[in-house]
Amino acid sequence: MSDKIKPHHIERKAILYVRQSSTFQVQNNVESQKLQYAMRDRLCGLGWCDIEVIDEDLGRSASGTVTRAGFERMVAEVCLGQVGAVAAREVSRFARNSREWQKLVEVCRVVDTLLIDQEMVYTPRQSNDRLLLGLKGSLNEYELDLLRQRSVEARREKAKRGELIVASPAGYIKGEDRLEKDPDLRVQEQVLLVFSKFLELGSARQTLLWFLEHGLQVPVSAPRDQVVWRRPRYTTIYKMLSNPAYAGAYAYGRTEHATQYERGEARRRSRRKPRGQWWALIRDTHEGYISWKQFEEIQHTMTNNGHLRRPSVVAKRGLALVAGLLRCRRCGRKLMVSYAGNGPYVLRYECRRSALDNGEPPCITFAGLSLDEAISREIMTVLEPAAMDAAVLASEQEILRQEEILCVLKRELEAARYSARRAEKQYEATDPDNRLVASELERRWNNALQKVQQLEMRIEDARRGRQGMPVTRAEFESVAADLDAVWSHPETDVRLKKRIVRTLSKRLWWMWMVRQARSLP
Repeated sequence: MSDKIKPHHIERKAILYVRQSSTFQVQNNVESQKLQYAMRDRLCGLGWCDIEVIDEDLGRSASGTVTRAGFERMVAEVCLGQVGAVAAREVSRFARNSREWQKLVEVCRVVDTLLIDQEMVYTPRQSNDRLLLGLKGSLNEYELDLLRQRSVEARREKAKRGELIVASPAGYIKGEDRLEKDPDLRVQEQVLLVFSKFLELGSARQTLLWFLEHGLQVPVSAPRDQVVWRRPRYTTIYKMLSNPAYAGAYAYGRTEHATQYERGEARRRSRRKPRGQWWALIRDTHEGYISWKQFEEIQHTMTNNGHLRRPSVVAKRGLALVAGLLRCRRCGRKLMVSYAGNGPYVLRYECRRSALDNGEPPCITFAGLSLDEAISREIMTVLEPAAMDAAVLASEQEILRQEEILCVLKRELEAARYSARRAEKQYEATDPDNRLVASELERRWNNALQKVQQLEMRIEDARRGRQGMPVTRAEFESVAADLDAVWSHPETDVRLKKRIVRTLSKRLWWMWMVRQARSLP
């Protein structure tokens, strides 16, 4: 027995602290757990009979970024003077950061509690032992930083070669050395549908609303390359559209994480980094759903949609046709739109951003109805010669959209029937006398059959409402004369009219730029 252990130490109880840093270590490093629990025999050999084992922090890191309930309880009992010794296989199990380590050593010094590991018995009241404990604490902290730095550098080098695949996005599975497309055709078609709808509608939010309007689900990646079908959310659509993996590129290090302390608790924050700060971006590493050019166009469109200083390219709700396109000639700010009345509304364009921001007088304000009417007349002048061609094209596109929705529903029906057949086989394979299992499997089978019935009804409704054949030019002979009435009809979708205005204004802008370039010497 060590001469540092006194009778008053033995009279008090001893605490054996057991800890491993991660869940992986708890599940796989079983031998390390056995060695730590074996420290109980060492405490018995040193003379203690009352030994308490604290293993609440298994799977918790000692770096100081997480709360350890077991460690806090141990320190509290030491402060009460009820503990004669605290023990661990290695002192690094107690803490790997100076804040918690010095707190434990100081508390043990005040109440005369010993620290014990596999090799030595430490008395914090002795200057030599306190110096040795301080050095070990610093070395433990340095060792953790060194291991973390080596791990980060190894991951970075592997990522630069495009070999580090942590998780596969929805629509892909992990191959031997690269991502591969999911063999499920339903998953592939749904991913392609997300990108095609964005290219058609020009906004992630409008894409989300289209999926919600038709009650369609999107695939979401799950652990072990599993796919979960869920009702789409904005974050799901946005992450899919902004992920370069769908363009066949390998990207790593797109986000960075930082730990901040708020009200005494550590909180982990993350932010997206600019493309120039990514760890790796390697194009053409696997088969993509879209081309790199299309991906760049999508990123440019989403950036413009969210930039307050640029004209909005997305047609939003509201009666103003040119909302987001006009700027004040005096200050250069974008004009704002205001509505008055309860319907019909009185529309006005005004520049009062300087008044809101700087307290200056408003620049300009004018009625918007007359401006919108003048723009509508000019639009009719441009559209009337091609009205019949546009109507025929719109009819064909409507049939394609209906076929698209019908194809998605058929894929969902096929998957639902497979789930129903699988539930039926599970129910038939179970023992009928085991009602605890049979009743649950019967309920799952009934739910699967109900989903199949609902999808069959949706498909039947879609077929009844589907347009048969595209309308011919002969059937659209009167469209040119009725185009003005259709444009002015209150039930006409204002977002469609805004998209037409934005498309024409963009093309006229490029025509003007070309003319200006040609006029240069």
